[in-house]
Amino acid sequence: MPEPDTDAGSGPRPGAGGTRPTSRDVARAAGVSQATVSLVLGDKWRGRVSERTARAVRVAAGDLGYRPNLAARSLRLGATRTALLVVPALTHEYFARVYAGAAEVADAHGFGVVLYPSPAGVGPARDPFGSARTAIDGVIASSMAADALAAIGDGGLPLVMLDSDPDVPGGPPTVNLAVADGLRQVTRHLLGLGHRRVAHIAADVDTWTFRVRTEAVTAELAAAGLPPAPRRLSALDVTAARDAAVAALTAPGPRPTALLCDDDILAAGACKGARALGLRIPQDVSVSGFDDLALSSALDPELTTVRLPAESIGRHGMTALLALLAGRPAPPVELPLTLVPRASTASAPRG
Repeated sequence: MPEPDTDAGSGPRPGAGGTRPTSRDVARAAGVSQATVSLVLGDKWRGRVSERTARAVRVAAGDLGYRPNLAARSLRLGATRTALLVVPALTHEYFARVYAGAAEVADAHGFGVVLYPSPAGVGPARDPFGSARTAIDGVIASSMAADALAAIGDGGLPLVMLDSDPDVPGGPPTVNLAVADGLRQVTRHLLGLGHRRVAHIAADVDTWTFRVRTEAVTAELAAAGLPPAPRRLSALDVTAARDAAVAALTAPGPRPTALLCDDDILAAGACKGARALGLRIPQDVSVSGFDDLALSSALDPELTTVRLPAESIGRHGMTALLALLAGRPAPPVELPLTLVPRASTASAPRG
């Protein structure tokens, strides 16, 4: 049945008669019915119309500047076409890039993404909508902000978790980074440079992604016949990491020749701590990070780190949520990471 013209588009170019383009205008331009336009632009065409027809509809809609009136469509379909992305903080570059990737896929499917930070960074949050079930269709959440989910009633909404344990029985679909492999790469890099006294500046956050990092470092050192790295916990803050690095470098016994940090912010603090003790980087102590934030190439020397495909994890997260909403399976995803060696690491000092 043809869509009523309450689905008038909001595109900038006029359709027939100088008005805003409607689904009828798109149907006429593509040589199809309004029902077909509805199926294609609502992403429900697969198995019902051909790829060639779907492409013709999308081209016609683009040429006319047509965009569906999602508010009117929501009233008819009983769906908001809105996803909620729950993250620990808006100020961290990584989560901004995750949002960009999710929004890219959402926009291509006529969805919007609302970005919601857990107010305390990590911990409980209140429902931003009063009743999330009436305002959003599904949730994509970082495991670092998992406590916020209880407040928004996630139990009744389709849910995709990012950086979360994929082996939880009956758990939601997961989109993960190959965190363990990333830590193995950077640990092997330090071992290859001759470092045998490595201290771990670890994030003081009890989530799966940071537990995996510690396990990977310990396992890689054990494979090289070395004991676990001395571990100093730090808040995700430069000042706290500076203090943790000073404590690691002044602890009794031989001084570490390398500081392996759970992220680039901790690594920036570790560099400050080493310099506060009069140590040179990397001549006296090597420092590595994890994330490859813009900060990593702004430091002097530039930081050896592990690059995370943040936009890709956002894209995969939104794709998995769309699959759930369409009743399709969303298998677990793990994205590879890349070591980026830079000048903050060098051969271990002698003696």
